[in-house]
Amino acid sequence: MQTVIEIATAIVAREGGYVNDSDDPGGATNFGVTIHTMRRLGIDLTGDDKVTDADVRAMTKDRAVAIFVEHYYERPKIDRLPAPLHASVFDMYVNAGTNAVKILQRLLCDMRIAVVVDGFIGPQTIAATEKALAAAPDHLVDAYGIARRNYYYDLADRRVNSRKYARRRNGGKGGWIRRAEEFISERYHLSDNQHQKRTAKWG
Repeated sequence: MQTVIEIATAIVAREGGYVNDSDDPGGATNFGVTIHTMRRLGIDLTGDDKVTDADVRAMTKDRAVAIFVEHYYERPKIDRLPAPLHASVFDMYVNAGTNAVKILQRLLCDMRIAVVVDGFIGPQTIAATEKALAAAPDHLVDAYGIARRNYYYDLADRRVNSRKYARRRNGGKGGWIRRAEEFISERYHLSDNQHQKRTAKWG
């Protein structure tokens, strides 16, 4: 089983370096840490009493790992979930915030395990997830990954500017889909043809 530092280090590598994409609501980002996160946490790396693009550019891999562990793993209580889910839910929380937890909670509801879909991990969600894992120990992690993949497709259905993250220019799987499938057993990966059929309505 991976340690949280190993998981966070993999997330940083997956996120890559500095980018400022106008279609990304996160704004300027470096190693997955957005300018909005840095402003919320008061991370002024340049020491000029304000958080700007220059601070984002000054972000380091090690600092990003520390931020993710504290603010995207420990504070949301992902560490309280069953260990097999840590990597995927943690990775998704970095990518989509509380939606990572809502995806899990909706999945639990689909399994007829009652839980409030509020995006927060409390005793109810922890107990419900433990119950779900006991009921489907060989399938829950894949089911979460598939639900996560569906979330990305559904988001791209609604938000035209986000489709480039789910589908490459050549029609292949975009970064979002490939990222989700890193946490899904290969037998549940979509074929290129299935992916193209799923995105065909995008034109």
